[in-house]
Amino acid sequence: MITGEIKSKVDRLWTTFWNNGISNPLSVIEQISYLLFIKRLDDLELGKEKKAQRLGKSVTDSIFSPDNQRCRWSHFKNLDDPEEMLKIVRDEAFPFIKNLGGTVVDNAYTRHMKDAVFLIASPALLTNVVGQIDAIPMEDRDTKGDLYEYMLSKLTTAGTNGQFRTPRHIIKMIVELMAPGAREIICDPACGTGGFLIAAAEYLRDLKNSEGNLVLNAPGNREHFNREMFHGFDFDGTMLRIGSMNLMLHGIEDPKIEARDSLSEDHGGISEAFTLILANPPFKGSVEKSTIAKDLTKIVSTTKTELLFISLFLRLLKNGGRAAVIVPDGVLFGSSKAHKTIRKTLVAEHKLDGVISMPSGVFKPYAGVSTAVLIFTKTGAGGTDSVWFYDLQADGLSLDDKRQPVEENDIPDLLERWKLRNPEKDTNRTSKAFFVPKAEIEGNGYDLSINRYKEVEYEEVVYEPPRVILQKLRDLEDEIRGDLDELEGLLG
Repeated sequence: MITGEIKSKVDRLWTTFWNNGISNPLSVIEQISYLLFIKRLDDLELGKEKKAQRLGKSVTDSIFSPDNQRCRWSHFKNLDDPEEMLKIVRDEAFPFIKNLGGTVVDNAYTRHMKDAVFLIASPALLTNVVGQIDAIPMEDRDTKGDLYEYMLSKLTTAGTNGQFRTPRHIIKMIVELMAPGAREIICDPACGTGGFLIAAAEYLRDLKNSEGNLVLNAPGNREHFNREMFHGFDFDGTMLRIGSMNLMLHGIEDPKIEARDSLSEDHGGISEAFTLILANPPFKGSVEKSTIAKDLTKIVSTTKTELLFISLFLRLLKNGGRAAVIVPDGVLFGSSKAHKTIRKTLVAEHKLDGVISMPSGVFKPYAGVSTAVLIFTKTGAGGTDSVWFYDLQADGLSLDDKRQPVEENDIPDLLERWKLRNPEKDTNRTSKAFFVPKAEIEGNGYDLSINRYKEVEYEEVVYEPPRVILQKLRDLEDEIRGDLDELEGLLG
């Protein structure tokens, strides 16, 4: 978590842009991202130079050529002439990061950066902003990530993009539930700013094998992590640029972030490509029927995005691939033919592993929708014997619009029970976690709402006998009458 001091610095930076006429939150984040990226490249170069100096060697893999030294943050940040700084950043440093100095011919980042525009036209504004960014401590990866997350949270606060982001602690919870391995091929088909992919990367960076060694240090794992593991789709060009920079600022060298309308007919035909899908797809939207990919409507005939995305996940996963996705509660119990079909598909044709019911306040203040997490494995041949349910009632934050930290938090219990889940032992329907047999789910029309199966345990309340209660009422009336008589006496 970033401190109050850093938050106030980010808020001040944000206000500086607004006061100077750049008020679109997406534009503000883009401009800050460009400058952060320029600074990061220089930080990497400074690190290489210090290491080379210690070893008495020269830098062999320099990011900046002798002709591009003026593009370095450490060069232009100290210039006394604001006009000169603007000229260097706008005409040299910004074109340099658009194609990474020409060192990479074609990757997701450079493709998305082709349409990027540097909007800062005022020398005074640029000087002010560079000074403020330089004063924000960003020595470690976690601080950079937290800072970027805090900036991205302002997107929804400003209400400009019509979508709400998944809270970071919920993303982290889902990643820990799925426990990705070092050779996963991970996809978020509605990636936005890349939150799920980044959380998976952070998880894997800390993952150790049974001998206590980092799994990414094993032969080939680091290369796979940087080049082949992370895939994301989105159709918004600005979000693609922000997502690409976000992933690269988090140390992922070449994320495969692609411009795709995942549900459309021209999706590119990707199928059976991924071992793990993590997603929070758009809720409660509808798309034009004629534009929907035909192979998705073969699974379920609908125009509802939340159902089509589940069809998409099944198509994208390899056999044996897993998914953990957030869905609105209506997916669990909707009575339409399409709702029932998609639930039956998950339970009868594949392996539905778990359903986690979440409280309606999780997405506040942006939305009050009730949601759940569906965890399933693509098999194409069934495999569901029983389904694990968990009733998540508290996530460590208040469930009102303020979302302040509170003591009540079921997430640690959820993670522990998921690891230890056992169909033979987890049978108590009054507990937070329990299994429900496949046959019972079939008998209930494939209803997956936890309230259909959870048993409420009522505590017996013992009341006093009626005569005792009546006597207490009389005693109370006598006491009131005495007080009134005393008051009347005081009035003379």
